[in-house]
Amino acid sequence: MFGRFDSGYKPTTLKSPDGVIHLEYHPNRVPPKPRGEGYWTRFVCVSDTHSRSFSVPDGDVLLHAGDLTNTGTVSDFEKTVNWLAELPHKIKIIIAGNHDLTLHKIWYDQNFDRWHRLLGKQNLKPIMLLLKGSKAVKGGIVYLQDEEFKFRTREGGKEWSVYGSPWSPEFLNWAFNYPREEGEELVRKFPKTDILLTHGPAHQIFDRVHNGPDTGCEALRARLPDLRPRLHVVGHIHEARGACIHYWPEGEDKGEAPIVQNDAPLEALVTGLAESESLEDAGRQGSTAFVNAANWPMGDKAMRNGVRTPFGGAGFQPIIVDLKE
Repeated sequence: MFGRFDSGYKPTTLKSPDGVIHLEYHPNRVPPKPRGEGYWTRFVCVSDTHSRSFSVPDGDVLLHAGDLTNTGTVSDFEKTVNWLAELPHKIKIIIAGNHDLTLHKIWYDQNFDRWHRLLGKQNLKPIMLLLKGSKAVKGGIVYLQDEEFKFRTREGGKEWSVYGSPWSPEFLNWAFNYPREEGEELVRKFPKTDILLTHGPAHQIFDRVHNGPDTGCEALRARLPDLRPRLHVVGHIHEARGACIHYWPEGEDKGEAPIVQNDAPLEALVTGLAESESLEDAGRQGSTAFVNAANWPMGDKAMRNGVRTPFGGAGFQPIIVDLKE
């Protein structure tokens, strides 16, 4: 499961009968899609890129879980869109995060001077043109804000569905924040889709900050057993970057979402299995790949072999998820 290269990369892979997660890999030795029966779609997951650019492996679909920019300026969005448009993925589905201030228009109109007093209030029109205009369309960029999108990666292939939401629980009055007591009303609107793309994580699923408690949304956690997406991608908590595969129970038992953080041992990153069950048996139940795809190195894992990890580097790379149609 693990291998070490001079560069400090530690290849790490999680597997289920219909899903494979590559948490870490050498950038010059990107693992291929699974071979054998059936067609696999490759999703490459990133988040919290904050107008930085770095190496991203190819795939069918790029998923970006928000914080596209530092503070949502026009120039920041230009950097991000230029970078995304040049990436090779045919489809690039993106959402905002709490740092993408200008996209939360009502909030920004009331708070812009806190961030852009010297620079001046940013105009939303050119930003939306960047996100939804001809360059974005040509580059395969799809911006979602509390909406669903359906797509195919190949003619005659599976129609995938994704819902994107930029919101996260209230924290120091940032964009797209909501009071925790209003979380249930928000997540009740989330439809059942193959892919759930939210900036904020669910409570106790890759949501632990290095100097405080688990910060994810309790209401989102409670909603997950009903939604059961094939893939749930989040960001927001940089130091909680990680992934797991969770199996849901069969029958009328909805089960519960996992409790998992990125300090768990490798064997604890596959959850929901009874002791007597094999992966093949569990595959009939359905599973969710949970991914915190933050690329900004932070926390205990930001140092490796005594050297600070670069942006999108070892331990904070884009996470690759292969799902079987």
